[in-house]
Order: sequence, then structure tokens, then C-alpha cells
Amino acid sequence: MRHLLAGASALCLLGGMGMAQAAGEFDGVTVNVMTQTGAIQEPLQRRAPEFEALTGAKINVIAVPFSDLYQKVLTDWASGTNSVDAAVFAPQWMVDYIAGGYLENLTARVEADEAIEQDDVGAFFRDFSEKYEGDIYMITLDGDFHMMYYRKDLLDEAGLAVPRTWDEYLEVAKALHGKDMNGDGTPDFGSCIAKKRNAQSYWFVMDVVGSMTQSKGTSQGAFFNTADMTPLVDNEGFRKALDFLSESTQYGPPDELNLDVSDTRPLFASGRCALNLDWGDVGTISIDPANSKVIGKWGASIMPGSTEVVNWETGELEACTPDNCPHAIDGVNHAPFAAFGGWGGGINAAADDKVKEAAFAYFSYMTQPAQSNQDVTVGITGFNPYRTSQLTYSDLWKNAGMSEEEAEVYLGAINDSMNSPNMILDLRIPQNQKYQQVVLDEAISRFLAGEIDKEATVQAVAGGWNELNDEIGVDEQLEIYRATIGAN
Repeated sequence: MRHLLAGASALCLLGGMGMAQAAGEFDGVTVNVMTQTGAIQEPLQRRAPEFEALTGAKINVIAVPFSDLYQKVLTDWASGTNSVDAAVFAPQWMVDYIAGGYLENLTARVEADEAIEQDDVGAFFRDFSEKYEGDIYMITLDGDFHMMYYRKDLLDEAGLAVPRTWDEYLEVAKALHGKDMNGDGTPDFGSCIAKKRNAQSYWFVMDVVGSMTQSKGTSQGAFFNTADMTPLVDNEGFRKALDFLSESTQYGPPDELNLDVSDTRPLFASGRCALNLDWGDVGTISIDPANSKVIGKWGASIMPGSTEVVNWETGELEACTPDNCPHAIDGVNHAPFAAFGGWGGGINAAADDKVKEAAFAYFSYMTQPAQSNQDVTVGITGFNPYRTSQLTYSDLWKNAGMSEEEAEVYLGAINDSMNSPNMILDLRIPQNQKYQQVVLDEAISRFLAGEIDKEATVQAVAGGWNELNDEIGVDEQLEIYRATIGAN
């Protein structure tokens, strides 16, 4: 694998370990770290022997399917089994682990660890992905924003512009669908979007919905009405988002409903997709000379938006104006979605003190620039740029094989998303996993499979979210929701 530090050459750069770890300091210590199978597992597992050689700590990476990760960590810690010493998971889940007292407060450790170079970590990740109520509970290892990818060469040949709206996305997908896009004589696809159930597909509907429900800034929120916690679901924006997912499926691979992001990413890189929605991984996969057929042919942009937004009182769509879309760009309301929020490392509060120290040292090692700068340039890791120094074109990207032109649009899309005043923050209220990974995922999957119609889907999501609000406590959920988005 290119660019990755290994062996003695790596160890000579590791003397700057956080907390000044001495060789052999963790001899005999084993840290059990749980994360998802595949991407994310790869860098954690690959770097474990390096860390053991440096400190003596054995890192045992336990990988489970993404659909099981939240519950397995919670069950292990809540039951008192405590076989998992640390985990790498979604920052939005930390609220449930903290509420139970299961997650270690890392504030003092981070503040004492200069090697992390915390000031270089993007402000969004420092302030949102790592913290809860002002304290640090997670170490950022990855940056996540949804983006749109496109085949620049195909658009140019067809005289088509990069889609700015969801309607334009469908127009381009329809126009290019069925063309041979990589020269192998096989018809290819206008759009590739992961839509597999029990995977990582349920975030994509919020990209479309959010551009119509949130138009007045991050603190407006995209999931619930900040006055009474009513789900922003029974409206024409959500219905249009369902139409988008349904129509885009017509221009996708025939088995798109069974494809996860681990399937659509290589499809784009192999030249089989004109358009694609995903996290930052596609950009680095697309410059891998061993696997990419689109080097120099692809581009990336902030997610498409909408020229109409939902009137929260009526539920109807209304044309964007300076009043209801103050952040619109050329009449289009973009609401880039910080979906997931970036993978981060957290430590079991019940672990042995020495194990906690070793776990923190390991996460510190993983996030330090010597390791992070390499891992965010390699698609297979699942790690995307999150340090300010990683978000401008430099020798880091040049050496990784990314041209300045590619970096301009790739890093530009990440910066545009991260700096947008209308960025959507992912849901961070107690049991958010049930709202999204259970209720929303099931309803969207059943709709796309033709098991329920559009109205039944709206009612399933709205009803399911209302039931959770009532069960957990509407007032409590509303207070937390408003606080997490900064609603006044």
C-alpha cells in the first residue's frame, strides 16, 4: 500500500508520541478495541503492530458489521461485561454512552498531549464531534461530510453542467444512464447511491430533505421543529426526497437496493457511474492507480440543493427568497450534511487505569499528523481529512497522486461543506440510533423495495419518531436537540 509508514522507518518518526510514552511502558497490557468491519478496521489493525513495537501494548481490534456496532458496544458496557476497552464509533452515539456513565472523560488527557496537535484539528470536529457539554470524550480520527462526485469528462462531452440542484442531478443521471463510461463495451449508470438496508444508506435521504427543511442556518435544524419537537417529515420536502430516491434508482445499477458504500465506491472508481453521493472516501479511491480508471476525469462538489424550501407552518414548498433562504447561492439553498460526524475513538470508563492509558496513547498515535496525514490520503482506510493542514493542496496530496485540479474540487467541497453557515448537524439526542438506524432506515428501505407507498413511508417515520419522543420524553428531547444545534 502506497505512502504508508512501516517498520523501522515508521518507528523512527514515532518518538514524538503523545504523553511521552516510553518504550515498553505498556508491556503486558492488552487493549480490546471494537469498530466496524472493513474500512476503519484496516488502519487500526495495520498500525497496531507499530504501536506495540513502540510501547509494548497489544491492540486487539474486534470488528463487527456496522449495523451491530452501536448495540454491541452499548450492551457490553451497560451489562458490566466490559470486554471492550475502547471503541471507534460515530460521535453522535456518545450521548447514550455518556448518559450511562460508560464513556471516559478525556479532557485532561487531550489538554496535556501536545503531540495530538489539537489546534490543527478542524474546529467542527473539535467542538462537535469530540465534545459533549463542553468536555472531550472522543479523539477525532476521521472527517465526514457527504459530497457529490461526478465524471467531469462525461459532463463536458455531453455539454452538461455540474448539477446544482436535486432536479438537475436527476436530469444529468437520466441523460447519461446507459452509456459506456469506461470503454469496456458495457452500459453504465447515471447515478450510484448506496441504498442497502441495515448499512449506511439512511443518511442520504436527509441530504435531500435537509436542503428543503433547513435554510436559515445550522441552528434552525433539519430533523425536528425546534418549537415542539414535531418531526420535519410530514411535508412536501420529505415527499420530494422520497421521489428523488425512487427516480434515481431507475438510473442506478440494477441491484442498487443491495449496495452499500463499499460497493458503490469501487463502481465509481472503475468508471461505471456518472454521478455518486458519498463521504470523502471516493476522492482518495479515485486517485489510486491500482484500482481507479477515472484519474483526472472526476470532480467533487458540495451536495446539490433546492430552489424551494418547506414552510414549516404549512408543510408546502415555497420558492427561495432572500428572507427564507438567506444563505442561498445563486438562488439554490445548499445544506451540506455532516452525516455521521467522523469516526472517533472513545474509552470505556470501567477499564483498568493502565488499559485506559494505553488506549488513549493508541488513539493519540493514530490521530497524530505522522500517521493521520498518510491515512487520510488512502481510500481503503475509511479516514477522510479533518485537520486544517490537510485541507489545502500540499506535497501531502501531490505525493498521494492527487493533481492540483482534483484537489481544488475535492478539498474545496469539504471546505465549502465545513464552512457553510447552513451546515446540517447530525442528530445527537438520546437514542438517536433508533430514530435513524432503526425507524428511518426501515421505512426508506421498505419504500424503495415497493413494500409501502410514499404516504405510508411518511407516516412510518413521523409516527416512529413521535413514539420515541413520547417514550423518552418530548420536553427532554427538545431541550437536548435545541442545545446540540445551538437554537436560541
